Amino acid sequence: MLAKLLLKDAGHQLLDFLIIVRNKFLVKKGYPRFKKNARSVEYKTSGWKLLDPKHIEFTDKKGIGKLKLIGTWDLAFYPEDKIKRVRLVRKADGYYCQFCISVDVKEELPPTHQTIGLDVGLKEFYTDSKGKNEPNPRFYRQGEKRLKFHQRRVSRKKKGSINRKKAINKLGRKHLKISRQREEHTKRLARCVIQSNDLVAYEDLRIKNLVKNHCLAKSINDAGWYQFRKWLEYFGVKMGRITVAVNPAYTSQNCSNCGAVVKKSLSTRTHVCACGCRLDRDENAAINILNRALGTTGHVGTWILDPNASGDLSSTFVGAILHQQDGSLIEESPYL
Repeated sequence: MLAKLLLKDAGHQLLDFLIIVRNKFLVKKGYPRFKKNARSVEYKTSGWKLLDPKHIEFTDKKGIGKLKLIGTWDLAFYPEDKIKRVRLVRKADGYYCQFCISVDVKEELPPTHQTIGLDVGLKEFYTDSKGKNEPNPRFYRQGEKRLKFHQRRVSRKKKGSINRKKAINKLGRKHLKISRQREEHTKRLARCVIQSNDLVAYEDLRIKNLVKNHCLAKSINDAGWYQFRKWLEYFGVKMGRITVAVNPAYTSQNCSNCGAVVKKSLSTRTHVCACGCRLDRDENAAINILNRALGTTGHVGTWILDPNASGDLSSTFVGAILHQQDGSLIEESPYL
């Protein structure tokens, strides 16, 4: 059996490999087969063994056999008892083998003595309290023309045919590319923001409620606000920065200078107050977000670790209540 696989570590540090599957024990050759509605299989600390840094063998008698790993990462660097999970995952562009490795990835950064508030939006990806903004790339909108082309190709093929499966695979590859573009974009921005500031404040948005507006649902999903917050909190824990999620209510309506309520519709992009304050709508909201964070309003997303404490906590998950905490954040690209 010969196939291309990509190996990712889903632990505290991600490792990427291009690997080739060679199975000399199967009589019938082909790619790994999953059940109808399954795309992955997960092993814990048994059912597999590393033969050497470049080979892994599955010993659960399911016929997977031996996999050859090709890549720049050396698994021998990590003790085998640190590998907590091994997954085989099928995606549109091939098969992935994911290693979950328990390692400490905290970084020591000097303080910057800077604080920032972020207001995410659809026109600009985010606007900060200093008046700077980041453009919204709109990856889905850019690729929508090609997506429609591939969707038409799928609809024209006979159901159950090999050509239809090939067309579906091409459509899936396009969707996968867009999702990866969005993920890497939010990851890059989140890392830059966390490195440059000691405290980052953002809105505690409920994305699943916002997308109920069918007029804006596509644009909201395309923006990737959830991924951005997820990576802000992850890098906040990793680099020892403070991230605070505040209540977004009236951050766009209240004046950041005097606190007066200035009602405005979504089409009104400039905040003008009787006190003489005149700002971009999103900059005014970002300043309000930062002021609420500094006023201890909201909950801390990245917990400040007590040096006398016996353990540490991860950031608060989006939409979770405070007592529902996880002990780790375990995903990162090797390119970071």
